[in-house]
Amino acid sequence: MNSNFKQILEELDTVVAKDPATSGRLEAFLCSSGYHGILFYRLAHKLWLKNWRLPARLISQFARFLTGVEIHPGAKIGKNFFIDHGMGVVIGETSEIGDNVTMYHGVTLGGTNSFEGNGGKRHPTLEDNVIVGAGALILGPITVGKNAKVGANATVVKNVAANATVVGTAAHKTESAKSCAFTPYGINAKDVDPYDKRIAALEKEIKRLREELGARE
Repeated sequence: MNSNFKQILEELDTVVAKDPATSGRLEAFLCSSGYHGILFYRLAHKLWLKNWRLPARLISQFARFLTGVEIHPGAKIGKNFFIDHGMGVVIGETSEIGDNVTMYHGVTLGGTNSFEGNGGKRHPTLEDNVIVGAGALILGPITVGKNAKVGANATVVKNVAANATVVGTAAHKTESAKSCAFTPYGINAKDVDPYDKRIAALEKEIKRLREELGARE
């Protein structure tokens, strides 16, 4: 069986397996906007690899118009990728997605300026079997490990360990130098989170007290 056709069937079966509202391959092929977005991406990516960059971008923009799913043709996506509902998904150029990843609507894999030392990589890497909830923002050249889960509307700017579940999106002020320079998504990994500083200070104090108590025993 042709490998491309086999991949199409496998991804249709993935939609049927993961979406209880879809009863079979035909319905998945006709009605799944997430699947349509991936199908257009596969074509655009092949053109991108042949260095036909403009046609690849035109196909990705056409897919965005039809499906609401925007996948840059330069992104690297593994097997059996499933986007449920599809609308509002954005996947940037240097994103890498492993096999059997599930993503819900409104997810952004976004790039930041803080990519020094990453070979120009600006977007996240999602390893195999990751699940990303609706509305989540995963920003910068970070890695979400195998089997990890990102909760709906979470904002992730640091690596996520394999098998971990991360949630939360409460905004708070960072300590950063004032600058008029443009910062994609408003986040720079060099910004200092005051919560991290306070937690580190508390951990240091706890360690000191434990050592002091241990010396008295």
